[in-house]
Amino acid sequence: MINYALHTRLKGAIVLTDAFHADPALGRDRSLYKFIWVRSGTLRLEIDHVETTLEAGEVVPLTPLHRIAVREVAGDYLTLLFNSNFYCIYGHDDEVSCNGLLFNGGPETVRLRPDAARTAALYEIADKLAGEYAIEDSLREEMLRILLKRFIITCTRLARERFAVAPGKEKAFDIVRQYYVLVDEHFREKKQVQEYADLLNRSPKTLSNLFAAYGLPSPLRVIHERTGAEAQRLLLYTSKSAKEIAALLGFEDTAAFSRFFKKTAGESITGYRRKNKHAAPTSQAR
Repeated sequence: MINYALHTRLKGAIVLTDAFHADPALGRDRSLYKFIWVRSGTLRLEIDHVETTLEAGEVVPLTPLHRIAVREVAGDYLTLLFNSNFYCIYGHDDEVSCNGLLFNGGPETVRLRPDAARTAALYEIADKLAGEYAIEDSLREEMLRILLKRFIITCTRLARERFAVAPGKEKAFDIVRQYYVLVDEHFREKKQVQEYADLLNRSPKTLSNLFAAYGLPSPLRVIHERTGAEAQRLLLYTSKSAKEIAALLGFEDTAAFSRFFKKTAGESITGYRRKNKHAAPTSQAR
């Protein structure tokens, strides 16, 4: 069994475990970024109440916003978790370039499928992480941070390949990443693409062309999806009223929020909450 954790004096945390489903405290910790890597068999999850089955070899990065319920473990998987006090992806974006690519608060998760070479690299990093936990000296924390960065960078490269980001074209793709980051920060008060285009010193048309080139949803849809994802989380995981949620998300009134939710989620606020609210998370392993 793999279950290693380091907690620093500054409340940093990094955890490596093959039994995330058996540790409720980890599931409840709302500060942790996660990489879930299925090494054999399958893993059935609910991510924000959307069921998905990960196949052998797949890696999924998740933010602290995502709520996860492990429904069935039919194989072997590894979870690498860390918080911003251990390694801040915002402050070190120039090192790993993952913010807005691997991690954003929207409803879509990035499913990575490494080839044999990248799989071998991930195994090597995981083995070194496990080995480093056994060394109790003043250098352990920094070595774990370096290995975490290697894991993140490997996954960043996989994500770039998935979106066909050609070598030398990373700076153009960085505009897309920055857009996702800005939407995460400002979706409550900024609802128009023009507002984000101004922040990026680009035109809305340029942004639309960039997103289309990488096969991504339109910039306006990104705003709507991020707002919709937040609305669903607030409806499912808080007791706030529709009126309170409408105010939090920057809608003029409850009616405007209701129309938006019906259009994006395909059902009424009341119907969505009734259908999903009591779907209790469970974990199974076999």
